[in-house]
Amino acid sequence: MSAANTRLSQRLQQLRQAGRKALIPYITAGDPAPEHSVGLMHALVRGGADVIELGVPFSDPMADGPVIQLACERALAHHTGLWKVLDMVAEFRRQDSQTPVVLMGYLNPVETRGLKAFAERAQAAGVDGVLLVDLAVEEADTYLPTLRAHGLDCIFLIAPTSPAERIAAIAREASGYLYYVSLKGVTGAASLDVASVSAKLAEIRQHSSLPLVVGFGIRDAASAKAVGAVSDGVIVGSALVSEIEKNQQNPSALPAILQEKLHSLRLALDSLAA
Repeated sequence: MSAANTRLSQRLQQLRQAGRKALIPYITAGDPAPEHSVGLMHALVRGGADVIELGVPFSDPMADGPVIQLACERALAHHTGLWKVLDMVAEFRRQDSQTPVVLMGYLNPVETRGLKAFAERAQAAGVDGVLLVDLAVEEADTYLPTLRAHGLDCIFLIAPTSPAERIAAIAREASGYLYYVSLKGVTGAASLDVASVSAKLAEIRQHSSLPLVVGFGIRDAASAKAVGAVSDGVIVGSALVSEIEKNQQNPSALPAILQEKLHSLRLALDSLAA
């Protein structure tokens, strides 16, 4: 399904028209502690974020590697639940009404609180999209109508092993952007092969005109530029969350650290501008 006229789709369309690449950072809400999350989100925007992916802490984040698993543990130790995450988005919106925010997480917290209640509160808080890692496209019709009715774009992961028929099914249901997982395995893995990423993106483009962004394996300016050259944008998560982990005892330093790290990726992507 083509993207609706949402804040997220508008931002990505503006980037495409300008020949620029999307930079989408990920952090886990509540890490290193809940009172720092909104400040870190603003720092990411200052560093050049076009969209923010905000992770909803979960006790069994099966798609995530050790770095983000530990971030979830730190956040959950501070009792960062789904409603608290939505409160963070609402607070962020008091100063920033423009930057799209996508929640990335798992079905369990949504189902525990109720899909309709979640969708209503997410819309009210100013959430723009939802990526539920364990929501299979085959089950999408149970969830997507409610999410879409509340203005939420629905984002899906496509893996290197996804066959053509599954890519086509995802393309029919997705909106906002398509998230291509560049590596087999969990987040934070290594061995990024840009040639194979490029080949798979060409296959995906046969099924969808949605922006194609690539995550897993984006660590620094060089990897961002290499992947940005063959995609519509990049997602960087573990590299930022690692900085949070290293500096968790000095959280006041984190906004500047994340802003600087993201700015280096922003410059690298902007060097590709058409």
